[in-house]
Parts: sequence; structure tokens; C-alpha cells
Amino acid sequence: MAIGVIAVAVAASAGYWFGTKGAAAHGEGGAVSPAGVAKVTGETGETGKKPRKLLYYRNPMGLPDTSSVPKKDPMGMDYVPVYAGEDDNEPASANQIRISVDKVQKLGVRSEAAQLRTLDKTVRAAGRIEPDERRIYAISPKFEGYVERLHVNVTGQPVGRGQPLFEVYSPELVSAQREYIIAAQGVEALKDAGGQAQTGMKQLAESSLQRIRNWDMSEEQIQALAKSGKAKRTMTFRSPVAGIVTEKKALQGMRFMAGEALYQVADLSSVWVVADVFEQDIGLVKTGAKAKVLINAYPGKVFQGFVTYVYPTLKAETRTVPVRVELPNPGLLLKPAMFAQVELPVAGKNKVVTVPVSAVIDSGTRQIVLIQHGEGRFEPREVKLGARSDNDVEVISGVNNGERVVVAANFLIDAESNLKAAIGGFGHSSHAAAPKEGSNAEKVAPAAKGTGHQVEGTVEDVDAKAGTVSLKHGPVASLKWPAMVMEFKIANSSLFKDLKPGASVAVQFVERQPGEWVITAVKPLAVGKGAGTPASGANAHAGH
Repeated sequence: MAIGVIAVAVAASAGYWFGTKGAAAHGEGGAVSPAGVAKVTGETGETGKKPRKLLYYRNPMGLPDTSSVPKKDPMGMDYVPVYAGEDDNEPASANQIRISVDKVQKLGVRSEAAQLRTLDKTVRAAGRIEPDERRIYAISPKFEGYVERLHVNVTGQPVGRGQPLFEVYSPELVSAQREYIIAAQGVEALKDAGGQAQTGMKQLAESSLQRIRNWDMSEEQIQALAKSGKAKRTMTFRSPVAGIVTEKKALQGMRFMAGEALYQVADLSSVWVVADVFEQDIGLVKTGAKAKVLINAYPGKVFQGFVTYVYPTLKAETRTVPVRVELPNPGLLLKPAMFAQVELPVAGKNKVVTVPVSAVIDSGTRQIVLIQHGEGRFEPREVKLGARSDNDVEVISGVNNGERVVVAANFLIDAESNLKAAIGGFGHSSHAAAPKEGSNAEKVAPAAKGTGHQVEGTVEDVDAKAGTVSLKHGPVASLKWPAMVMEFKIANSSLFKDLKPGASVAVQFVERQPGEWVITAVKPLAVGKGAGTPASGANAHAGH
């Protein structure tokens, strides 16, 4: 009998213990702190798993605001717990942005790892085809005369080396020929005489010969003159080079003066491309570098050449420096004055940390990239940039090799989240640490530009076209504003679905620039709540 009573008592005690344990685990019989639940379930609800260490709770909208105890934000959203070792064993930072995984997928967010690479670049410039100045020849008689006959009478006509161009008549030339003939005959007559007479006649003959040579009479013509002993009435001018007649001023029967250019012949077997390289790229261009030339007239055909000269002057109007590229012209496909696109590949010297150009958000005053820390967590980080290529840019500081950066939809993340508030937390170490329990950290102080604020109110008017909403709201403690009606801008059009005239809403907003207040998040409120309800701090939701 005694044994039976003892057995019943033991069973009752065990039942009571298991009952109270189960009630505590399910929140019955009094509140149990999340820390207590974590010790039993390991924050997963499954016994037997190793518990994770809770670091702090962070603002669900990515604001630089943390708490050591569970709480809600002014719109009733629970603060997000952050555990040690979460997401690649890195604790969350107060400067990070958190976006739900489904929104990340909808936005099309894509990331790539920063890489060490040699940053190759292609300098592109517009240019034009020009004749090689060293291969242009002018035909100018050195005496006065008349154009007697034209052998080449068309500009643009190809000519060969030594081909006759025109014949001229000059009284001076005829007189010089006769002087030479008489001097030559005198030398022949005095060959048996000695003394000064023979010497003087030889000097006269040599002087006459040199005169007609200086007038560009060829050796062949001089030999014919000496052999025949008769002065020729005309003299033939021939092309000094194979090329194209680019200029013809000679007309049949015209009179010309000494030194007047009657023809111009250009050898176009090799041409120049003079490219206008922008000032910021000229330091990368070196003499001897390979160049690729593209001509609109020949799509798909690539001409290869070399940089032969970088001009020492800059064009102030276009801020460009001419660069000369020399290239062969087989088949004379390249015509002077043709338009050309020049590409100059420039190889980097050393390997540097690079990210895609699309990863950089440039405000004009500073550059930001978004570092991905696991699913839905992004950290805006200011970077200093260096050289650029077509697709990548050097990161001098701010990103380490291997860190993943957002390369697609980073501007959509900016619009979807309070990126400016997170960036505003740079340099404020007090935002990164969890506030101590019992301190005044939860009391809102006047906030700096870029920090988020919350308020509840009633929508008065909506202008979707202008992207604005008029809101009658209550006091804003963080800005020391009284209740009023004012106009806000909207961060993105998706927020308009909860902003209807007469609707009671809780909003979160930031100052994007002086005097410009932008709503970044909206939460509908139950009917009856509105502008008269304060919305700063946790007290706005007392009783929840």
C-alpha cells in the first residue's frame, strides 16, 4: 500500500514538471524572453541543436539603429535579430541594408567578385586620312616661260615615275642652250691651242652646262643637245614619282613665272591617319604602339598601323591632341580626307583590384559600391577609383580582392531601400554598437541629414505624375517638428499603392538634399489612427 502511494506521488511530480516545462516553451504561464527560448531550442525550435549567440537587434529598414532587446519600429515592424556567425561568419553591421530575398530576385540583383587583373584599355579617337607629307611632290619650273603642251591634263590621273607631264617653251632656256653649244664648239676649236684661251673657253662651257642643269634639264637631254649641236625649242617635265596628280594648275598656252607650282603628285602607297585623342588619354599613347583603323567605307575591314608621332600641341577648342598613325595603303583603298575610327590598345603594367564599371554609383562628389554579405544583405561602401578600361575600373581603396560587389540593379536597391540613411551612418561609430539596456539610447535626438525619420498621418492629396504626396502628420520628435500638413516626394512608384487620399499611414522618410524630404517606406494603419498619434520611439506602439 505504501509503495503504491509513493509511485502515484512520483508520477504526479513528473507530470507537473513536464507540464510547466512545455508551457514555458510555448509561452504559456508568463512571458519568456527570446534569450531563454534560444537556450532551449537554439532559435530554431528544434532541441539538440547548438544555440547561436545573439548579438543585437537591427532596424528592419536598414537604418543605423540597433537595440539590445526585442522591439518594434514606429511602423510596427519587428527589429531583426543578428547572430554571431550569420552569413559567412560575419556579424551584421548597422550600416548594412537588408532587403527581402523575394525583392532581391524581383529586382534582378547580380553580384561579382572583385578581381586582381591587369587593366587593359582601348583608347578610341576619331581621325581622318591624310597623304604622307614626305611623299608629296610639286613640279615647278625654275625659269619663266609658256606651257607649250600638256601630256597629263586631268587632276586625279595616276602617273608613273618618269612619265611626261607637260612641255614648256622659254626664251631663257633656248638662250642658255645656245651658249652651251657655242662654248662646247669653242673648246673643240681650241683643243690644240694652249694657255689662257683654252682654259677660259672650258670654264665658259662648264658654266653654261651647269646653268641648264640647274634648270632641271636631264642628263639624257644634255647629251642629246651636245650630240646634235642644236638648241631644242621646248623642254619636257616628267613625274618624279609614281602616284596621283592631286593638283594641276597648268593650262595649255598659259604663261608661268619662275617657281610657280604647275603640278602636284602624291604617292599614296602609304598614308597617315591623324587622330584627335582626348587630353585625359594622351598620357597612355606612346610612339611605336600598334593601332587599329576602321573606315566607314569598308565595314568589317581592319587596317593595321603604328603610332609614329604625338604632336606637341593641344587644340584648345576640342581639348584634343593630334596623333599620327602611319599605315600602308595597298590597292589605294584609303583616300585622303576619309573619316576613320582609330583604336589604340593600351596594356596595364601591374595587376590591380578591379570591379565592373556598372558596380559604381557615382554621385559626382563620391563613389559608392554595394558589398553583398549573404542573401539580402548589402553594405554601401565608399571607394577611391583609379584607371578605367571599357568594362572595369581600378579600386585604389574601399574594396578587397574577392569581395562580392553588386553589378546589376544597384540603383534599384538605392530606390527600394534607405541607402542614403545607411551611407549617412559612415563615420558614426556610435550607430554600429548595440545600446546598453537601461540607457537613453532609444530616445530620439535631433537627426543629421540622411538619417531616417518616422511619422503617422493622413494622406491629403496625391500627385503621381509629379511623384509627390501631401500628408497631414503628427509631431516628429526626431526633427522637433509640430503637427502640420506638408508635401513629400516618393522614393519609388510602388509606394503609391498605399497612398490614397484619406488613408491613414505610417511613413518613413529621409532628407535627400536640403529641403527635399522623401518617403522611403509606407505602412497602412487601422482606421482611426492618423495625424494626431505620435510616432517616434518605441512608445508609439505601447501595448503591442
